[in-house]
Amino acid sequence: MAKGLTTTVLHADRQSDIEHGAVHKPMHAAVAYGYRSSRELAAVFQGDKPGHVYGRQGNPTTSALEAKVSLMEQAAGTVCFSTGMAAIGSMMIALLRKGDHVVSSQFLFGNTNSLLQTLAAIGVEVTLADATDVAAVAAALRPATRLVFVETIANPATQVADLAAIGELCAARGVLYVVDNTMTSPWLFQPRTVKASLVINSLTKAIGGHGNALGGAVSDTGLYDWTAYPHIAPAYKKGKPATWGMQQIRKKGLRDLGATLSAEHAHRIAIGAETLALRMDRACGNALLLAHWLETQPGVARVAYPGLASHPQHARAREWFRHFGALLSFELREGVDCFDFLDALELVIKSSHLGDTRTLAIPVAHTIFFEMGAAQRAQMGIGESLIRLSVGIEDFDDLQADFAQALARTAG
Repeated sequence: MAKGLTTTVLHADRQSDIEHGAVHKPMHAAVAYGYRSSRELAAVFQGDKPGHVYGRQGNPTTSALEAKVSLMEQAAGTVCFSTGMAAIGSMMIALLRKGDHVVSSQFLFGNTNSLLQTLAAIGVEVTLADATDVAAVAAALRPATRLVFVETIANPATQVADLAAIGELCAARGVLYVVDNTMTSPWLFQPRTVKASLVINSLTKAIGGHGNALGGAVSDTGLYDWTAYPHIAPAYKKGKPATWGMQQIRKKGLRDLGATLSAEHAHRIAIGAETLALRMDRACGNALLLAHWLETQPGVARVAYPGLASHPQHARAREWFRHFGALLSFELREGVDCFDFLDALELVIKSSHLGDTRTLAIPVAHTIFFEMGAAQRAQMGIGESLIRLSVGIEDFDDLQADFAQALARTAG
């Protein structure tokens, strides 16, 4: 019988034996792994037998987390990394070559945008397209296009990509479709349902959920035919073709670049994942209430949140997502200083992070998107007074009271 996500995650570790009857997989700090025979060691190295060869390529603790993420995403396999950016960067380095072409959403997390600029500098061509419109993505495709990369909900202006239509387009063209699910998490949305090939999750955010561990993951939905991908190395064309892509990502990405998730952080993330649904339900509920309230305030010029009827992709988000997410942004009316407003907040923390249990706020144009410059920020819908919120699980009345007093002190 199929079980819900929370039940599945809570009991995932117990699908195999655990030492001493523990309900959690233990934390394995070992770097080296010994075998009874040299032939067995060679078989593990060559991928003919499961096992661990060296801590840089993972350990039993990260393997347990990978199994858990695969269950959450209904994926065929997962590779974990030290951060979400390490997951994206390692995946792209493992799969792309000079002369390849990538189509990416123009509404991108700042560091992902920076990574694409780095790839462009070493010979991977990149086209940024309006991912809210499948026609714009289709127009950007070329014969050399290897993958299309989008986020479910853009950070910070909350644009929602045309996920299903882009999935159909990529399937028809045989192009890898990579969906970053960080802003929704597997509880709100599973990219497999829109024909994603690979799914990215920053485990640091909602899945870990407590701001105490860094991690990232690439999951393979099993929907892409890796026999059609031109860059799979002969060494990784072993076993079922469905495993080839993840094998190359693990070897050429995780092993070669060394962005290894520590056992301690993997353990913390695995524990945090148990309450993903509970935390997201509460945070998303707070975000929806706060967005509606902010939209009525005279000191606020504009609110960007997919749960509002005023949001351009509201109908799309309503159809696909369980809730509308915990990411919310808003602009203050002209004449209200965003720094003064943020400093007037007493409960909300001024911080750069997302998916925490606590509500966090940051002035976007002056911090995380400062390097982009005004022109690109404008193209992404980022105003100079835009404030991004990662809404937490506090009691809503306390959150509302804090925003009310800050607006009263700064907006009149």
